[in-house]
Amino acid sequence: MAYPRGERPPGRPGAPLFSPWWILLLILGGLLAGLGIARGLWMLSSSSEPYLAPQPTSSARTPRVGLVAGHLGHDSGAVCADGLTEVEVNVAIAREVARRLEDLGYQVDVLEEFDERLNGYRAAALLSIHADSCEYINEQATGFKVARAQADAVPEQSDRLVACLISAYRQHTGLRFHADSITYDMTDYHAFREIDPRTPAAIIETGFLYLDRRILTERRERVVEGIVEGLRCFLEGR
Repeated sequence: MAYPRGERPPGRPGAPLFSPWWILLLILGGLLAGLGIARGLWMLSSSSEPYLAPQPTSSARTPRVGLVAGHLGHDSGAVCADGLTEVEVNVAIAREVARRLEDLGYQVDVLEEFDERLNGYRAAALLSIHADSCEYINEQATGFKVARAQADAVPEQSDRLVACLISAYRQHTGLRFHADSITYDMTDYHAFREIDPRTPAAIIETGFLYLDRRILTERRERVVEGIVEGLRCFLEGR
């Protein structure tokens, strides 16, 4: 409640609101509190190693994979009698492999045959995807081929990439490794000379468009699975 001016609260008539002892204790308490704050500030300012809030650690960089869709942006590649082109097959395989790898958490670049990004390209692995002839050669013209550069700056890594691809692709497609028809065009493939020499690289001929056409077009999931698992074998050290 409020009191009229000049009146005191009920109590001893004429007694002061605070005794001198209480006033002295309040003053001393204020002085001690002030000294404590000042001491804390002095300790912070005089510390030779100021406190820094911990920073969150960055996660490991996601591996990058380059996939060259053979002939894309350049020409049609092999052309079958009914109009099916090699580039169609290569692009469909490359895009599906890229989608699968991205679902697994990898960064993937789908590159054209003579993509400008190939110059100095740096990645955990580069694979160029092609298919073989659409002409009938003989009954032995079936199967796949994988090769690395003849002059490779990281031969051990590229050899491991090739071995992983051969093993996984053979397992998932049932096609045989057609080693005896690997050509100079494969081992001296132009992209091998353009990319960063530290990038392990390989080229795959996924099959012959004549005798292996069915698996390359109607059962493409086996082809994709073979390539994806071959790359994972290499990238994940399996």
